[in-house]
Amino acid sequence: MTRAQPAAARTAPEVPDEVPDGLPVGPGWLPVAVHRPVTFPYDGGAVADAPVGDAALARAAVAHAAGVRADVAALPAHLRRRVLADVADALEAVADRMAELLVLETGKPRVDCDVEVRRTVGTWRAAADEVSQLRGETVPLDAQESGEGLLGFWTRRPVGVVVGIAGFNYPVLLASHKIAPALAAGCPIVLKPAPATPLATLWLVHLVRERLTAAGAPAAAVQLVTGDVEVGLTLTTHPDVAAVSFTGSAAVGHAIARDAAPRKVVLELGSNAALVVAADADLDAAADAVVRGGLYASGQACISVQRVIAVADVADELRRRILARVASVAVGDPRDPATRVSALIDEAATVRVLKWIDEARAAGARLLAGGTRAPGEPSCIAPTVLADVPDGQPVWAEEVFGPVVCLRTVPDLDTAYAVVNASRYGLHAAMHTKDLRTALAAIDALDVGGVVINDVPGYRSDIAPYGGVKDSGIGREGPRFAIDELTVTRMAVIRP
Repeated sequence: MTRAQPAAARTAPEVPDEVPDGLPVGPGWLPVAVHRPVTFPYDGGAVADAPVGDAALARAAVAHAAGVRADVAALPAHLRRRVLADVADALEAVADRMAELLVLETGKPRVDCDVEVRRTVGTWRAAADEVSQLRGETVPLDAQESGEGLLGFWTRRPVGVVVGIAGFNYPVLLASHKIAPALAAGCPIVLKPAPATPLATLWLVHLVRERLTAAGAPAAAVQLVTGDVEVGLTLTTHPDVAAVSFTGSAAVGHAIARDAAPRKVVLELGSNAALVVAADADLDAAADAVVRGGLYASGQACISVQRVIAVADVADELRRRILARVASVAVGDPRDPATRVSALIDEAATVRVLKWIDEARAAGARLLAGGTRAPGEPSCIAPTVLADVPDGQPVWAEEVFGPVVCLRTVPDLDTAYAVVNASRYGLHAAMHTKDLRTALAAIDALDVGGVVINDVPGYRSDIAPYGGVKDSGIGREGPRFAIDELTVTRMAVIRP
């Protein structure tokens, strides 16, 4: 591990002056009585005061969304496509400033925030492309005797009011994966950002509402309400809400699914992503993938590498190469372009991860690197490598959401697949091999939503279907697939 040099002094960007005060509810921005400071996770400094909503504002937002539901559904495809493309252009124009603000409110290294903004722009462009792909089919009703003489076809129609709830780790990207498909589908949406990271998302929603208004569409098509659990419960159980799209922990997602019934839910939940290394793998590439994939965003990604499962023939050499790379990872101020690991979202998260590491060691795991706060960087956890973590330990069985990688040796690939699948999670996994047959076997054997060959499980294309199985969620994101989730088929039968 190396310590990143302090970033040059600079003025901390706040939410831009052009973003109105209050919360975007209804056609305008409503004042709020309560504000909460957003702090820089790295040093605890104040970034800005964020408006805090309440259940009454949440109910008002849903009422406004329901009021414009028919208008949003009737927006012609060319207008929806233009709005989405205009938002992408607007985001691209403020990309550097948006990334700076993301660094301050999330504490993620600047390199990861730059990636988030680029992917966000691409997500809006992809959603614009998908608007013209909303189509239906004819149905040969006369294939059955009862359908003789009938004409049948189906179309896809907007599901109605959508509630989107985003996580703290990629706030603007996760919000965009909810807002952009909802607009593309013709649905009004009420967004709730994570309490710790509302600032950049408020800016995003302001940009979207400006483009909606300029196109003659209702601003209330996109609204945002901040707040606590009461706000979330109000939104997800409101009778006028048709669908809920949530990104966050498995425990909260399962509770939302229960509370929201019978509304449709799309859940992108946690994981403990695995990377399997076969005997014929390129070990340098595999070691690079472990370190890069385990430590990006300081490990705060649901598809970061958490479990590394290597066959015995190469396990020792892979471990040596991983440890050599971990030793050179820069830790420190996330504003420094060289930094790759910085502070977690808050002190509570840091304490939890360190506790899980200590519990694993007490249960017999071997600490190979890190395991403590980084020297000279008390807000950061040193990049950590553990070996032989027993089953059932949280750092192996649950989602660590920190810069921690666990190594395990297995005798063969069948055992490796069994170890991967023993998890209650199943979002993404990776497989490193030079053999196409082995790669295809892994794709068949691994019980996850996506298998990545010879790269990190954290690879996600924003145009691809993304989601998990088991406790990792239900439904799929990616504009094309999210639009499917937020539309319903309407069957038409005509007797001439």
